[in-house]
Amino acid sequence: MSIAQRAPEYIRSISPYVPGKPIAELAREMGLDESTIVKLASNENPLGMSPKAKAAAAAAVGDLARYPDGNGFGLKQALSQKLGVSTDFFVLGNGSNDVLELAARAFLPAGGSAVYAQHAFAVYPLVTQSVGARGIEVPARFYGHDLAAMADAIAEDTRIVFLANPNNPTGTFIPSALIEAFLERVRSDVIVLLDEAYNEYLPSELRYDSVQWLARFPNLVISRTFSKIYGLAGLRIGYAVANPAVADLMNRVRAPFNANSVALAAAEAALGDDDFLQRSFETNRAGMAQIIKGLDALNLEHILSAGNFVTFRVGDGAGVNRRLLQQGVIVRPIGNYGMPEWLRVTIGLEAENVRFLEALAFALKA
Repeated sequence: MSIAQRAPEYIRSISPYVPGKPIAELAREMGLDESTIVKLASNENPLGMSPKAKAAAAAAVGDLARYPDGNGFGLKQALSQKLGVSTDFFVLGNGSNDVLELAARAFLPAGGSAVYAQHAFAVYPLVTQSVGARGIEVPARFYGHDLAAMADAIAEDTRIVFLANPNNPTGTFIPSALIEAFLERVRSDVIVLLDEAYNEYLPSELRYDSVQWLARFPNLVISRTFSKIYGLAGLRIGYAVANPAVADLMNRVRAPFNANSVALAAAEAALGDDDFLQRSFETNRAGMAQIIKGLDALNLEHILSAGNFVTFRVGDGAGVNRRLLQQGVIVRPIGNYGMPEWLRVTIGLEAENVRFLEALAFALKA
């Protein structure tokens, strides 16, 4: 028996997460000039990072010979002031993916089960499988979460339910009243992990305060990230908000120094840059309207999105994606989500959106 075969079967059978194609990789593959490539595949902020975050990151570089603050005091203080809960409610992660893994390691035993929706974020089944637990995938309703069916699917051995709001990759949104009713129905010994990676992109009429639910539902864990609207994807920094007893257990399995010094400094500064946040929000709303208008003109079905991306049907997802890549436009094929006829495009700057729509029209004719 080889050494690789000594690993548990549930580890050996994992299909690794496939990220969006990097610009440099496409340039090598297609012989393209990197400067001509438009990447709209990974739901990044097309405005980049805030000036305040950039300045804080640059200042932090001078002290990189030192370990970061392992407790993230400054960032937790800033989060505490912004969200109105004490610092012992927070768990910092190397991106929100890390937070999802910490929750699974702390609360999901081998042989247990986790519930998640069909077409939901690919990391949910990955972290479930990585701890030797069983995934219970509940069929989607209109490409989003069927909360009634998910509540019914909770088994005796279920320890975590994953909810994404808005959902990635479909962009669907769950109204707050439905989430609250779901929380009231779920057993108190089951963690409900509410993944709000795109929370800041919600228009005002859809926004709700999930943090205030923590007082009533100690089994709620909210995960958020600085990778999306805050523009810090390359620094990998996210956080969870949870009941202090829950946060304490997640912090016990957290790797020391899992949030680096530059990320901590940039995230703390980004929290205070309201002007950049508003500009990013407005850019996204305008770009969303632009993309939807273009998809409508091409008679392409698309899913109403509450995030910073749109998922649309093209029939031959792989073929259209290939023809887009040949033109130097990177979007996200989502066949691995059980949606081989669909592609997902991130909202970009106005010129990037134009370039995508022109390339898409050509790809559909080819």
